[in-house]
Amino acid sequence: MAYWSLRLPSLLLLLLALVLKIGEPKVLQDLRLDIFDLYQRLHPRPFQEVGVRIVDVDDESLRRLGQWPWSRARVADLVDRLAQLQVAAIGFDMVFAEPDRLSPEQIVHDLKGLVPEEQLQNALKVLPDSDRRLAEAVGRAPAVLGFVLVSQQTPDEPQQKWGEGFTGDNPLLFLRPYAGAITNLKTLEEAAPGNGSFNAVPDRDGTIRRVFLMFQKGGRILPALSSELLRVAQGASTYLIKSSGASDQESFGSQSGIVSVKIGALEVPTDWEGALWLHFTGPRPERFVPAWKVLDGSVDPNLLAGHIVLIGTSAAGLKDLRASPLDPAGPGVEIHAQALEQMILGVKLVRPDWAHGAELAFIGLLGLFLVWFLPRLSPGTCIAVGVVALLMALGASWAAFVGEGLLFDPVMPAVSVLLIFLAGSFSGYLRTERERARVRNAFSLYLAPEMVSELARSSEKLTLGGEQRMLSVMFTDIRSFSKHSEELSPAELTSRLNRFFTPMTDQIQSHRGTIDKYIGDCIMAFWNAPLTDAEHGRHACQAALAMRKAVVAFNEELEAETKAAGTHFREFKIGIGLSCGECLVGNMGSNRRFSYSALGEAVNQASRIEGQCKPYGVDIIVSGPLRARAPDLAYVFLDRVRLVGASEATELYFLVGDATLAKAPAFVAWQEAQDAMRAAMLARNWAMAEQHLQAAHDAAGPNYDKLYALYQERINDFRAEPPGETWDGIVVATEK
Repeated sequence: MAYWSLRLPSLLLLLLALVLKIGEPKVLQDLRLDIFDLYQRLHPRPFQEVGVRIVDVDDESLRRLGQWPWSRARVADLVDRLAQLQVAAIGFDMVFAEPDRLSPEQIVHDLKGLVPEEQLQNALKVLPDSDRRLAEAVGRAPAVLGFVLVSQQTPDEPQQKWGEGFTGDNPLLFLRPYAGAITNLKTLEEAAPGNGSFNAVPDRDGTIRRVFLMFQKGGRILPALSSELLRVAQGASTYLIKSSGASDQESFGSQSGIVSVKIGALEVPTDWEGALWLHFTGPRPERFVPAWKVLDGSVDPNLLAGHIVLIGTSAAGLKDLRASPLDPAGPGVEIHAQALEQMILGVKLVRPDWAHGAELAFIGLLGLFLVWFLPRLSPGTCIAVGVVALLMALGASWAAFVGEGLLFDPVMPAVSVLLIFLAGSFSGYLRTERERARVRNAFSLYLAPEMVSELARSSEKLTLGGEQRMLSVMFTDIRSFSKHSEELSPAELTSRLNRFFTPMTDQIQSHRGTIDKYIGDCIMAFWNAPLTDAEHGRHACQAALAMRKAVVAFNEELEAETKAAGTHFREFKIGIGLSCGECLVGNMGSNRRFSYSALGEAVNQASRIEGQCKPYGVDIIVSGPLRARAPDLAYVFLDRVRLVGASEATELYFLVGDATLAKAPAFVAWQEAQDAMRAAMLARNWAMAEQHLQAAHDAAGPNYDKLYALYQERINDFRAEPPGETWDGIVVATEK
C-alpha cells in the first residue's frame, strides 16, 4: 500500500500528460510554436546567395515614379527590362484582377458623358492598350502571375500551366482547401508561362512560420507562387507529390499526410499538409533591388542575371507586411524569397509525420522511469535526476533542430517531467512533514521554535557538539524581584512570572532571537544561531526596545487588574544587558540530556552589563562592539567600565530609542551635553563638567535623576581626591 501511495500521484499526472499530448489543446500548440520561434532566434539560417532577388517597389521608387498602382505599361517595361537581363523567372507578389485604370480604353470609358469632344476620345482609343502591352511582356518572359485563394466561392478559376502526379495517398486528402480565387485578367493569364497562389497563411497568433507549396480548390491541385517560380526557372512541367503509403514511406496502416513535393530536380520535404517550415535568416537588405534602378537601367546586371526575381513591395504605405519569428513586420514578398532560398539550398526544417508518436513514447517511457525511481532517491538526488530529465527533454529537441532540421515538441515532455517531479517531491514532502511533526510535537515545549525547526530539518543535530559563531547576547532581569516574591504566594508568583515572560519571549523571538534559558527571574537569549542572521546586533537592540514597550503594556494591564481586585500593584521593571562576541554555540550537556546553549566571554559580559543597569539607573545597556553593529540607533555614552572578572574595560552605552529618535534635536542636545561632560571630566575640569552635567540632566529629564546623581557624586569625589596622572577615565565595577 505504501508503495502505491508514494507513486499514485505521479502515475496520475503522467496519465494526464499523455492525455494532454494526445489532445494537444491550443495553449500547448501555441507554446510549442513559441519555443520553435525561440530556436530560430537562437539559431537562424545563415544567409547564402543562391540567385533569388526581390525587385522592390519601395518608397523611393514610389517617390520617383508616382503612386501605386503604376500603369500596366510601366509594369510591362519592368518585365521587359528583367527579361533583357536574362533572369531565370519573374514572379508577381500581386494580382492584376481588373483592367488598368490608366489604360487609354479605361480612360475613354471613364470620360464617357463628361468629355464631348469625339476627337479626344478617338485619339485616346488609338493608343496601345496597356493590359495588352503587359500581356505581351509576360508572354515573352519566364513570368509567373500570382492569384489569391479565398474561402468564398467566386466565378473565377486559375488557369493551369502545370501538370501534377502523386505517389501514395491522394494529396487532396491533406491539402488546405479553398472555395474561390481572385485571378488575373484572362489575357494576362493566357500569356504567362506560370500561375501560382501567393497566399501567406499565418498561424493563430498572426505569425507566418510555413509556406504552403500546394493548395486545393474544387478538387484541383494548385501550386504556390514559390513552387511555380521554381518550376518555371528549371523549365519543368510537372509536380510530383509524395504522400503516406508511397514507396519507401512507412504509413503503418494510416494516412499520415504529405511527405514531400518534387519540383523539377528538387525534392522538397514538407509537413503533412504540404507546407514548408521556414528556417528564417532574418531581414537581409542584399535581397532587394529597387524597382526604379531596374527601370532607369542603373542596376548592376550581375545582381539579376540568372536569378529568380520576385516583384513586390516593402513600402510601409502599401501595407504588405507580415510577421515572422525573426521580424514582427517584414515585407510579405520576402517570405516567398526565403522559401525559394531554402528549397534551392536543400535546407530541411520539418516536423515529421511520426513526431507525435515519438513524443508520446518519449513521455511515457521517461515518465515511467521517473515514477519508479524518484521515490527511491534522496531529495538532492531527486532534484539532480529531475534537472537531468528536463534537460534531456529540452536538449533532445534543440539538438534535433540544430543538427537535423527536425522539429520535436519540447513542451509536453518538459511539462511531463516537471509534473512528475513535483508530484514525487510533494509525496516526499508530505512524508517528511509527518516525520518533522513528530519531532516538533516532542520538543516544542522545551526548545525555541527555530531550534525545533532546525532539528526537524536535520535530525543529526540531536547530538552533542558546537561551533564558533559571532553572537549577540542578551541578559534581562526583573528589578526588585524579591519584593514581588514577598507579596505573592508561590502559585501567584509563578503565574505572574509566566505571564510576564510570555510577551518578553514573543518580542525576542519575533526579532529572530533564540531563547537560551530562563534562570529564575532572568532570561538569556542570543542572536545569529541556530539560524544565520547578518543583522543580529540590530535585531537584538530592536528586541530590547520592543521589550521596553511590552513592559509598559504589561504594567498597565496588571495595574488595572489589581485595582479591580483591590490588591496592591507593584510595577515590573527590568534591566537588559547586550553584548556581542565569538561564542561556542550548540548542544551542551550529556549523552542523555542536553540543551542548545551558548558559552563564551560575550555571555559573561552580557550578564555583567545587565548588572550595571541598577547603579546607572537605566534599563538597557549595550557594549561598544554591539553598538557598532547598529550605529544609527539612539545611544548615550555612559562610561568605560572594567566589569567584574574582566581584565579590559568595556564601553557602555544607554540604548534610548530607535533611529528616528537619534535624529531628534532634543536627543542630539542630550547626547552632545553628555559627551561634553565626559570630555571635561577627562580634562579634570570639574566645574565645566558640572555645567555640562546640568545641561545633560536638563535634556534627559527627571527620569534619569539617579544617573546624574551618580556622575555628581563622582565629580565630588574627584574634587576631594583628584585621580592620579595616569587616570584614563575607566570606572571599575564593584558588583555584578
